[in-house]
Amino acid sequence: MLIDFSPVWNKTITLADFARPFDAAHLRDATHASVDLIRSIIDQADDVMITVDPVDLLADDPYAKPGEEKIGWSLAHLVAHVTATSEESAAIASILARGVPYGKEPRLRYETDWRQITTHAQALQRLEESRRMRVAYLAAFPDQPFLENFREMSERAKDLWGDLNAQGQFLLGLYHEWQHYDQFRDVLRQAQAARAAAS
Repeated sequence: MLIDFSPVWNKTITLADFARPFDAAHLRDATHASVDLIRSIIDQADDVMITVDPVDLLADDPYAKPGEEKIGWSLAHLVAHVTATSEESAAIASILARGVPYGKEPRLRYETDWRQITTHAQALQRLEESRRMRVAYLAAFPDQPFLENFREMSERAKDLWGDLNAQGQFLLGLYHEWQHYDQFRDVLRQAQAARAAAS
């Protein structure tokens, strides 16, 4: 079940309201579908393509290391980035589902160093590791999750997403991943073209 987040992207519904129909089983299915989609893209790349630095004229990452704010992201970089964000959302969601209050801090995010992902096998390992971790966080949801337990957020985030409970918080990671699908496809195309040119 691959989720189409277009209504959230188009701002016709908040992520909080969009998330209401999703229970833990739906979220698990959506996780598998998202990882499977990214894996299907990665499976078209060999070791060389995984690390090809693409051209990205829109690249602008203010949180990047100095000198890397404007670089294009390789497939390895994208895998490290989206898995880290989805794992953080899943971890926080599991806390909320158990009725434990959670605030804006501390962040529960750790991103694997993308420079250490240099092969197709390593990219797949990171994806499958992330799948296992996210599904495990869903397994930590109680049978009756505390869905009226909302994460403390800034007013700006609240205006953007609405009040996020466990379902909404988990979906936030998948929504972020969804936003990168086309980037994955574009980087694969550039990597394939670079590989062909080098041959």
